[in-house]
Amino acid sequence: MEETISSPTTPIHIFSTLLSPFNDTDSNSNSNSSMTKKPLSLWPGMYHSPVTIALWETRSKTFERLLDPPLDAPPQSELLTKTPSRSRMTILYNFSTDFILREQYRDPCNEVRIGKLLEDLDALAGTISVKHCADDDSTTRPLYLVTASVDKMVLKKPISVDIDLRISGAVTWVGRSSIEIQLDVTQPPTQSAEATDSVVLTATFIFVARDYKTRAAAPVNRLTPETEREKSLYEAAEARNKLRKSKIKGHEKAIENGGINRVAALLAEGRIFCDMPALADRDSILLRETRLENSLICQPQQRNIHGRIFGGFLMHRAFELAFSTAYVFAGMMPSFLEVDHVDFLRPVDVGDFLRFKSCVLYTESESSDQPLINVEVVAHVTRPELRSSEVSNRFYFTFTVRHEAKAKNNGVRIRKVVPATEEEARRIIERIDADSLDS
Repeated sequence: MEETISSPTTPIHIFSTLLSPFNDTDSNSNSNSSMTKKPLSLWPGMYHSPVTIALWETRSKTFERLLDPPLDAPPQSELLTKTPSRSRMTILYNFSTDFILREQYRDPCNEVRIGKLLEDLDALAGTISVKHCADDDSTTRPLYLVTASVDKMVLKKPISVDIDLRISGAVTWVGRSSIEIQLDVTQPPTQSAEATDSVVLTATFIFVARDYKTRAAAPVNRLTPETEREKSLYEAAEARNKLRKSKIKGHEKAIENGGINRVAALLAEGRIFCDMPALADRDSILLRETRLENSLICQPQQRNIHGRIFGGFLMHRAFELAFSTAYVFAGMMPSFLEVDHVDFLRPVDVGDFLRFKSCVLYTESESSDQPLINVEVVAHVTRPELRSSEVSNRFYFTFTVRHEAKAKNNGVRIRKVVPATEEEARRIIERIDADSLDS
């Protein structure tokens, strides 16, 4: 009988991480003895995420196999058929009572830090994908699961750090080797109205399965939705999958049929900045003037159970840079609205030299109440010894400015971004078209 990580109806409570998770600190220390005996070199990196620790402490046999996979074991021979309820998981942040946990997630505006939340969403989605792909045979080798992309997630209202928060999710659709997981973040409007939880954010993650030994695409367990809502989510996911496949062809046709004229129109204003800067529109700015960059060496503490760098860690760092980019650009405190899209193009390893480069791609300021700032962050794995640099991730975020900041800076306008090169113009057009398809 397959061992489950947690009951679908029982939320995993998230606690502050002041002490090491390897220490036995309660009366159940005997039950944790297997955890402390496990060599630390086999544990995933501890990036001080309470959610990562809480999920890991479920300690199912499935996870222990992933730490030290039996590569000589045969692959799964027969696919199982599972329901979404088999993979459903819920985590609960006890912000109302755990003051240390509250401080770990508090931002300067007394709201939940979005970067840390993105990290937690990725950790939970990864755990759900592992649950769905686990088979009943402990003698087979497990699958290697990686985050492929994140679809649009929209923040519907600010998330308070003083009220308990709940994240629940399950597998909603599977392809041959891909898995779609939907996560719902809910928070009651007031502490006394817990029965009327409202969704504050919905996120969709796409994971792909690889054979642990050969790294080739591997088939995953089938999915059979049961309830009407599960069937509706499955059909919506099927439609999104077809849309994703058609987007690339759509972009190519757009460039061929009239797209060149759009590129030329965008470049016309940019050339004035390059050739006649004194005559350029003061309400516009070159894209290259909005750039920020930071870099880091990826450390073992940031690795996941596969020994690669957490996708959630990368999203966290990208968000922080995007937020800073929007802040410097607008001259006012930005407010996060949505993650437009995230692509995980290649894995990032421990020891990699990672460079994050950001820019404001375009703005929409027609609405004075909520001007939009669209920020692109591209992560590059740079290898100086090989004189090479490869794109590993692309992130797209949308911000506006906080109402209170805008009130203090009445009359300050959000500038229009214009390209100086054809490549920049094409990037802007592709992102605008992608956003229009998503909306």
